[in-house]
Amino acid sequence: MNDLIRCAWASTELGIAYHDEEWGVPLHDDRGLFEFLILEGAQAGLSWETILRKRVAYRAAFAEFDPARVARFDARRVQRLLENPGIVRNALKISSAIQNAGAFLKVQHEFGSFDAFVWGFVGGKPRMNSWSDLKQLPATSAVSEAMSKELLRRGFRFVGPTICYAFMQAVGMVNDHLVGCFRYHQVGRAAARA
Repeated sequence: MNDLIRCAWASTELGIAYHDEEWGVPLHDDRGLFEFLILEGAQAGLSWETILRKRVAYRAAFAEFDPARVARFDARRVQRLLENPGIVRNALKISSAIQNAGAFLKVQHEFGSFDAFVWGFVGGKPRMNSWSDLKQLPATSAVSEAMSKELLRRGFRFVGPTICYAFMQAVGMVNDHLVGCFRYHQVGRAAARA
């Protein structure tokens, strides 16, 4: 596995596993989408590697990313989260996760699922990009800007265009594996079936 050509950012054990198994694979599970929405917001200003190391603790701390449970977190629960060394102890990020859970539930109610809502930004099908160098990858796109604007309008926080683009990459709304990466065509086939 180590002699495979990967996107250059996948250079640690955790990063390689995430790159090889998850990143860019179309995800249509609401709980999984909520997890990535919260983790991408938590990552703002930090490395994704930091979040990957804390991911198990996040799952425990945030009720396995059940938005209905997270939306009910009270001040006592917030205080416990602020004291939890396993997660990013940032009061704004923690409160935004709880607020986002409530907004997430409203979107589910309106659209039937968060999946239907968010994938609507790409017409239900992943966008296949053809980057040959990491320097070509954008930090935002017109779609991530539209998504950010709509999420903010609906009461979400920590969902700027850059965070939305990272979310889109993570959940396979765009295939940003480099064309020379062994995952590019694998993810492309998964995207074609999505």
